[in-house]
Parts: sequence; structure tokens; C-alpha cells
Amino acid sequence: MGLLTIIKKVKKKEKEMRILMVGLDNAGKTTIVKRINGEDTSSISPTLGFNIKTMQYNSFRLNIWDVGGQKTLRSYWRNYYEQTDGMVWVVDSSDLRRLNDCRHELHGLLKQEKLAGASLLIFANKQDIKGAMTPQEIARVLNLEVMDGSRHWQIIGCSAVTGEGLLAGFDWLVSDIGSRIYMLE
Repeated sequence: MGLLTIIKKVKKKEKEMRILMVGLDNAGKTTIVKRINGEDTSSISPTLGFNIKTMQYNSFRLNIWDVGGQKTLRSYWRNYYEQTDGMVWVVDSSDLRRLNDCRHELHGLLKQEKLAGASLLIFANKQDIKGAMTPQEIARVLNLEVMDGSRHWQIIGCSAVTGEGLLAGFDWLVSDIGSRIYMLE
């Protein structure tokens, strides 16, 4: 019995998923994690390093690694790739001047071998802000079509502040990971 088989059996019993939450600083990662977990989002400061949030979602236990996105921290992201089942890439849809940087960082992440099998959810956050780009526009700017067929991915517009779109995104992510790891329908 191979190591992968053992890992799958252990995960199957615990129904646990490891989610890596990444994106540029100020995209809304921590606000999303707190909102989805029903916590207060009124005062959030920049994440220096990382936060781990473990929570029940449907019949799964999610371990969400919320990693700081400041430029000085991005070289450390690779320390969090091990055994990642799903990635949530959060984009500030209203920060047009940093979208090229956002695309560059995302594509760098997608080249990482340790993340090759991970499902990818892209949250086009801050849809509640006037002038925010639509998820379709974000998908075009981020050049997501290069992944067609090579990775399971989905882009969903959301607002971490209002909560709109967050459940749809996590439902897709958990379902996609579940169908790969736990052979769920």
C-alpha cells in the first residue's frame, strides 16, 4: 500500500481538507475567512505571517491557512504548499493598478509542483465597490484560460463585507476537492 493510499484513507476517515488562502495584501483574505466562520469582521489588521482557522463546513473539517500577502512575505508562501487540497486566490477587483502583479504572483503559484493537484477557487472580491471589475474581466486579465483542462478552477464574484458569493465559492471548492479525494458524487 503506497503512501498516497494511506493518506487518502486517513483523510477519508477524518474528511479533512487543507485550504491555502493566498493573494496580494489587502485583497480580503482574512475578512473572507472570518465572514465564512461567522466571526466579527469590523476590525481586521494586515496578516503578518499566517493564521490557521479550523472549521466545520458541511461534513468536512477545513483547515484554512490564511497567509499574508505583503510583497516581503510572498517568498515564504512556498512553506505552506505541502499537502494543500485547495487554494483560494483572492483578488481585489477594485485595485486595477495591481492586477498585473496579481497575475504574475498567481501564475508563479500555479507552477509549483506541490500545488499541482490542488483545486483553485478565485474570489473576485470587493464586487460591492463601485468600479470593480467583473469576474469575467478579472479572468481575462489574470489569463485564466491557460489552465483549461490542466486544473480544476472556478472564479466567483464576491464581497467579503456583505458575504455575497462566499458560500457559492466554498460550496464549489469543497465539492471539487471532495470528488477528487473522497470520490464523492
